[in-house]
Amino acid sequence: MSHTTLKPTAAPTGAAASGQGPRRVSGARRGREPRAIPYTLLAPAAVVLVVVVGYPLVRLVLISFHDYGLRSLFTGVSPWAGFANYTAVFHSADLVPMLVRTALFCLALAGATLVIGMACALMMKSLGRRMRSLMVFSLITAWAMPNIAATLLWTWLFQPTYGVVNWLLTQTHLFGDLRQHDWTASAVSGLFMVWLLVVWQSVPFVAVTLYAGVSQVPAEYYEAAELDGAGYLRRFRVVTVPFLRPVLLLVAMMSVIWDFNVFNQIWLLTAGGPHGGTSTLVVWSFTKAFASQSYGQGAAIAVLSTALLTVLMWYYVRRMVRAGEGL
Repeated sequence: MSHTTLKPTAAPTGAAASGQGPRRVSGARRGREPRAIPYTLLAPAAVVLVVVVGYPLVRLVLISFHDYGLRSLFTGVSPWAGFANYTAVFHSADLVPMLVRTALFCLALAGATLVIGMACALMMKSLGRRMRSLMVFSLITAWAMPNIAATLLWTWLFQPTYGVVNWLLTQTHLFGDLRQHDWTASAVSGLFMVWLLVVWQSVPFVAVTLYAGVSQVPAEYYEAAELDGAGYLRRFRVVTVPFLRPVLLLVAMMSVIWDFNVFNQIWLLTAGGPHGGTSTLVVWSFTKAFASQSYGQGAAIAVLSTALLTVLMWYYVRRMVRAGEGL
């Protein structure tokens, strides 16, 4: 009679004893959780953007399709006008001059801001720590000045009879007696005065942003270019500019947006005059809506301006994304 020997089995321990073995997370669940995190983090900002920007924009588009005038403010009734407001805007004799003036003025502002901002950034990189800190402090102080306060200060500086700028120019004896000169009497001098103010307000942000980019360029690249016999301008062209291309596109895009929407400086300094010579699309939309009491046409001009700026920004964003991918 044979005896079967039974071997004792090891007692289950740990997770096996409790029946909880290692769980395997499915690949689909692993893929869903990280993808949902960015959308979850962006959701609050998206909600605020829709409420703050989305509703006014939709309301603006609706007003542009209605005959919304002074009577509508009291009665609350605005008849449907269809594309009549847009037709009136496109047939207006002011449309082409406004478009040309806005484009040239925006180009002059953005170009000067980028050139002067880049020069300030390169200057800060070459200065010592104390002088660089003083320069950054001065730029931040100018940038932090409220828009309205800076514009009123500019009005005092260029004021006839008592203006500091007129007095200083008169003391140089280069342009004759300018103490009674009115800068707002002509469109050219009025736009020049606004151009100086907007550039002065915009340069600090661009300069500090570009300095942050310039300070991140590795010094080895400059040393290698210098060993190859490259001068300062060539080092700037082959080293600095390629590294700063994404940052340059970013500040250029933001400068175009800001300069396209300049209103306070123009309205407080020249009120769009003389004879509309300093008006841009933004000022034209305001005067058409509130001076002519034609809110529908004012809204139509604002919608066209927004569409034009959106197309331009789409082009800039594509360039910026491609520049970032090329690094």
